[in-house]
Amino acid sequence: MSKEELFNKVKAIIADQTGEDESKITLTTDIKKDLDADSLDIFEVMNEIEDQLDVKIEVEENLNTVGDLVDFVEQQLASPKGE
Repeated sequence: MSKEELFNKVKAIIADQTGEDESKITLTTDIKKDLDADSLDIFEVMNEIEDQLDVKIEVEENLNTVGDLVDFVEQQLASPKGE
């Protein structure tokens, strides 16, 4: 999956979970501040990404922007399972 495809997938999940228009979500969008996402919204976004992309996201990861999240998921998909 290319980075653009991954971004589009993550963007669609975020838009679905937060009710935000996909066109307003960019790599620099801050999930909490710009999308006014609360902890439940963030939990649902992370859970949906885990389910759809088969990755594990730990709560303590420092993922503030959509770009942070895309980069993290990209790294998880690139690493062999079990690491």
